Amino acid sequence: MDVKIEAGWKSILQPEFDKAYFKELTKFVRAEYGSNTIYPPASQIFNAFDLCPFDQTKVVILGQDPYHGPNQAHGLCFSVNKGIKMPPSLVNIYKELHTDVGIQIPDHGNLEHWAQQGVLLLNATLTVQAHQAGSHQKRGWEQFTDAVIKTVAEQSENIVFLLWGAYAQKKAQLIDANKHLILKSVHPSPLSAHRGFFGNKHFSTANQYLVENNKTPVNW
Repeated sequence: MDVKIEAGWKSILQPEFDKAYFKELTKFVRAEYGSNTIYPPASQIFNAFDLCPFDQTKVVILGQDPYHGPNQAHGLCFSVNKGIKMPPSLVNIYKELHTDVGIQIPDHGNLEHWAQQGVLLLNATLTVQAHQAGSHQKRGWEQFTDAVIKTVAEQSENIVFLLWGAYAQKKAQLIDANKHLILKSVHPSPLSAHRGFFGNKHFSTANQYLVENNKTPVNW
């Protein structure tokens, strides 16, 4: 089927788009947008891919579900639109960034500048009903995003995978640790960040690995 997504991703993921589960998922998502308030806006479902072409991807950060409040989600995990209050997990990500690599904490939570440098900000589920966390889980999105992770792991070299929290860490089984760098820690949520997210130095470690493998480091 024809999916509007960045050309490189479209080419490499076309086998997934043609599978029966994805066609069923598409039917479900279309019906949901027709009858409920769904986030992100339909035009931004594949924003993570459109802003980070396949052949430029060098870091993958995994989230779980889009934000389900008004004007928050725009297709990138952990990121919110400018002008929207920063969610607590993102506040903690910025705190670790400041401690690790010394960046000034931004006054907004929009991470598009990461995506445009080759950071795939991938949620496991790409849509959600307003104010209903997890409402689009187990409908097919996870099968699709697992395929994305496997495809990147199999067809690329020396990618950094940042797996924060137990859910993301389970995805390590899809990745060859001999070909890529897998960095794990607890989730940046206020419930867990003090148990090992703060001080994990994932951002500097990722950049060191990229430089060692002749890739441009990310300007976080």
